[in-house]
Amino acid sequence: MMKLLEQSAEEVKQTLGYKLNNGFARLKDEDEACTKPKWAYFFARYVKGADIEKCQEAACKDPYCAYEFALWIKDANIEKCEEAACKYPKLAYYFVLYIEGSNIEKCQEAACKDPWCAYEFARDVKGADIKRCEEAACKDLRWGYRFAMDIKGANIENCRKACKGSKYEF
Repeated sequence: MMKLLEQSAEEVKQTLGYKLNNGFARLKDEDEACTKPKWAYFFARYVKGADIEKCQEAACKDPYCAYEFALWIKDANIEKCEEAACKYPKLAYYFVLYIEGSNIEKCQEAACKDPWCAYEFARDVKGADIKRCEEAACKDLRWGYRFAMDIKGANIENCRKACKGSKYEF
């Protein structure tokens, strides 16, 4: 019975996903890996000798994969990954927080499209433009209130005006 099982296993074609997950991927699988962003990222991360530029091109078609690529791949082009990751405010915030060499202004522009991200950006990123973050955070009453309470350098009066007439009024 075991012999039959072993023979069957040899006949089953291994998918690239299986190969990547189990350490069987080889350089000859690179073209197939670059057909999907996630596979391209994993290929570059786990297969020695992978063409980083080729894999990055494919990985940067997905913002999250671009962020992961910049975070974990040694020779990644940070600007290219940043361009893709900054399509989502939360990824822009994480990008500037965790990836050395990121562009604070560019990431802040993207992060400030979401009030929560603007608040977090002002709180956690040294060199953030507090006034710009405040404008974005105050578009949501809850984050405008938190901004006034937590962020050093916040214009309390602007935040107070934004929260006026709501349960967050102070």
